[in-house]
Amino acid sequence: EVQLQASGGGLVQPGGSLRLSCAASGLILADYARGWFRQAPGEEREGVACIASGDGGTFYSDSVKGRFTVSSDKVTNTVYLQMNSLKPEDTAVYYCAADLKLHSLVVATPEYWGQGTQVTVSS
Repeated sequence: EVQLQASGGGLVQPGGSLRLSCAASGLILADYARGWFRQAPGEEREGVACIASGDGGTFYSDSVKGRFTVSSDKVTNTVYLQMNSLKPEDTAVYYCAADLKLHSLVVATPEYWGQGTQVTVSS
């Protein structure tokens, strides 16, 4: 059984940082395109950042480029999202996801989803 376990969300002040983690079991993350989505109240789920399978490239939405960094660790089979210079508009439930095809992440239809972790940016 494939499981993606997300953690690391919380309450942070504007300008602060958080690191989200998504630990995978039942699959080898390096063989998959993997990444992060978010969904704010009343909004559609949107892609934030992703990594292509193997040593593929990283991709970011324009809204987080330069502030967020996605990375992956083969030893721990975990994908991370380092979020810096957080803004109130980054407030959302963040989800990790994985699929054999990068295109599936691009169009937000990955095969595997993790549970969400809440990120709230507020003073």
